[in-house]
Amino acid sequence: MSSYGKSYGKLAESLDPASTVLLTVECQRGVVGSDSALPELAEQARASGALDHVARLVGAAHECGVQVVHAVAERRADGRGASRNARLFRAAERLPVKQLTGSDAVRVVPEIEVAEEDLVVRRLHGLSPIAGTDVDALLRNLGCRTLVVTGVSANVAIPNAVFDAVNLGYTVVVPRDAIAGVPAEYTPAMIDNTLALVATVATTADVLGVWKRPAAEEAPEGRATPA
Repeated sequence: MSSYGKSYGKLAESLDPASTVLLTVECQRGVVGSDSALPELAEQARASGALDHVARLVGAAHECGVQVVHAVAERRADGRGASRNARLFRAAERLPVKQLTGSDAVRVVPEIEVAEEDLVVRRLHGLSPIAGTDVDALLRNLGCRTLVVTGVSANVAIPNAVFDAVNLGYTVVVPRDAIAGVPAEYTPAMIDNTLALVATVATTADVLGVWKRPAAEEAPEGRATPA
């Protein structure tokens, strides 16, 4: 079997729609939207193409039956239950755009389709979209074995999600062009030197190639059909 066939076959096995869940992390209006509380991050998510790639992955997931989970970070207007034990949390309290429960800021950006069958998980505390939330229980009930992690930021929430998922026993796939952080050069460095040690790093095109490839499609000439 060619190297192409081997790599495709391994990724295809991991991304079986029946046991794969696509997670979008903090792809909400108040984070990556036009009125973001973090304009530098929002700009990078758009300029890098990451937000567009997340949208394409979500669309493909809907088409091929992969469950989509949207992880949203928010807080109550009175701040009750919110974390305050780190500099990041205290800084967020001073930002002009608040991620308040029920506000437009905590709605998924319009570029990303939220289908009726999607799950939206909201957290009021902490740094991780998995730890301390309903995500793990939902994934297990869904029969998930592989979690595809996308969104923002590569600085905090994305590595938290990847580490938490790996520690919980899931196989993790990270499409490197579907996550963003600041500064721009930090994201590839973090992927190559950290996430690649614990997750399968791919591209959006790689994942779409698996999800959109007909099961009976023959491999291109000179390439072996994945087993």
